[in-house]
Amino acid sequence: MKSTEVLAKPIVLITVSIGITISFILLCQPKPISKPDPMARSFVLWLHGLGDSGPANEPIKTLFTSPEFKNTKWSFPSAPSNPVTCNYGAIMPSWFDIHEIPVTAESPKDEGGVLKAVQNVHAMIDKEISAGTNPRNVFLCGFSQGGALTLASVLLYPKTLGGGAVFSGWVPFNSSILERVTPDAKKTPILWSHGMADRTVLFEAGQAGPPFIEKSGLSCEFKAYPGLGHSISNEELRSLESWIKSRLQSSS
Repeated sequence: MKSTEVLAKPIVLITVSIGITISFILLCQPKPISKPDPMARSFVLWLHGLGDSGPANEPIKTLFTSPEFKNTKWSFPSAPSNPVTCNYGAIMPSWFDIHEIPVTAESPKDEGGVLKAVQNVHAMIDKEISAGTNPRNVFLCGFSQGGALTLASVLLYPKTLGGGAVFSGWVPFNSSILERVTPDAKKTPILWSHGMADRTVLFEAGQAGPPFIEKSGLSCEFKAYPGLGHSISNEELRSLESWIKSRLQSSS
């Protein structure tokens, strides 16, 4: 029994020695040098239309396959449930009240409701910027009622953002709001896309957007889509992808 014990000790010592040697080798291996990512973090906030939900719109992000969107964070919030006048007071997801359908350039406006919704959108943007995202890499996009809210949120945000994209939207407030647009906000570009066959938010409501925006001091690129009704086409989304890509700021 004693001879067995004597033989066992060197084996244990060798085992420990090998373990220490391997650990030392691993610790001394040179660490690979990581190359800085040329694209900084970006943020796309998508605002849905009346009666819709954020999760229902999430498949949109799968169409943005360019490598520039590798570091993009997407957010698809849902509007709170509110009574909506144009639907006879029915309660449904709605960012603010809509008085009539179809929406025209002269439709009544729920400015109080819009401004309340804008505060909530600004809080989402502030949170993302506080997390380290460059404001110029923040993009707001919205369809229909969400497009109207996108426009309002961009105009009233005090900093320059990457851009705002309005799809089949309208101007949700009167010209008196222009006094609140800051010099930095005027540097945020707007992309406006509208179907010429839209019977829910009339094309005339969309056409009224660019003159209002330019009066605000912002630049607006307007794109009309013949034959398109109240919906978003793949062509519009491809255009949006290119538009955002051309404005993303690098991390350098």
